[in-house]
Amino acid sequence: MSEQHKRIYLSPPHMGGEEQKYLAEAFAENWIAPRGPNLGNFEREMAQYLGVKGTVAVSSCTAAIHISLRLLGVEQGDTVFCSSLTFVGSASPILYQKALPVFIDSEPGSWNMSPHALKEAFFQAERDGKLPKAVICVNLYGQSADFDLLSKICMQYGVPIIEDAAESLGATYKGRASGTLTELGVFSFNGNKIITTSGGGMLVSNNLEVLEKARFLAAQAREPTLYYQHKELGYNYQMSNLLAGVGRGQLQVLNDRVSSRRKIFMRYFRALKEIKGVDFMPEAEFGCSNRWLTTLTLNPDEISIAPGEIIEALEAENIEARMVWKPLHLQPLFQDSPYFPHEKGESFSDYAFKYGLCLPSGSSLSSQNQDRVIEIIKKQLKVSA
Repeated sequence: MSEQHKRIYLSPPHMGGEEQKYLAEAFAENWIAPRGPNLGNFEREMAQYLGVKGTVAVSSCTAAIHISLRLLGVEQGDTVFCSSLTFVGSASPILYQKALPVFIDSEPGSWNMSPHALKEAFFQAERDGKLPKAVICVNLYGQSADFDLLSKICMQYGVPIIEDAAESLGATYKGRASGTLTELGVFSFNGNKIITTSGGGMLVSNNLEVLEKARFLAAQAREPTLYYQHKELGYNYQMSNLLAGVGRGQLQVLNDRVSSRRKIFMRYFRALKEIKGVDFMPEAEFGCSNRWLTTLTLNPDEISIAPGEIIEALEAENIEARMVWKPLHLQPLFQDSPYFPHEKGESFSDYAFKYGLCLPSGSSLSSQNQDRVIEIIKKQLKVSA
């Protein structure tokens, strides 16, 4: 199939070349079991990259969030504040613990958790005598939230933050690595992320005691006895040694992947920025995004076409694009959960979902294929190429 007709995916895996070396070593040494040298080395190498004391590799980012909630003592009947503009995996673990999610809107400047909405949620929670046990704050589409401000608010009430950095590995906030800005940070290595282990996740912290407890829970909470003994509930959440080998190879090219995605964003930006009503997700002054996905909104006051129509036009040319995340407070699963908008009567999450668009952003996207995407978008917006 010619390059012109190959399918363009939203964010496909992009191998660096070293992954097979680590896999071959695992096969040669018969380390096919869950634990092995690749797993320990991947955890150490990631800790070194991030500048933290330790990490625990697990089966998914959702698993890492679930363990984090356990570590923070979240139980049945507790409440947990959570970003609304995100994937369901950010909030599902709240339900695993039979706790109650309360959703917080994003703000337009970064598309991340709104400090104003968070303050209002805490004010009402304190008034009702039921403060949350934790706050799950998501770094959306590769950009960190404003953690200095959000942490200050949470510290006033003594409530810890879980930093959901599933999409933001390689990004920075005021010079610090995304995912390391609170006591507990989590990453995703799903197939569409900036680096992948096929499927997997990671919990990171500077608290080694907490990490050892996390590792214990992720390995079925087996007690250190000669026989299998279990005093508390654990989970089968360990990452396999094989997948960790893939992760080791991927980590070596992470900085290159960030650079590539930022260049892809800039190419879209230069090509489309002059079109009235096209507004790209801004990069906040406090950090550097990894630009995992290039996202934008189409202002309905300037543009009559809906994002869904552009997605259909791209799909007709064998190109994958997507809507922005449907906010969790709009999901049927969470229809009874409270929600705090950025401003009274103004929900940015609703706006981003209704008018937002995610463009193909894989780090292997060629200039020729990106031009295909740009040409179709301009045609749909009735702009001459």
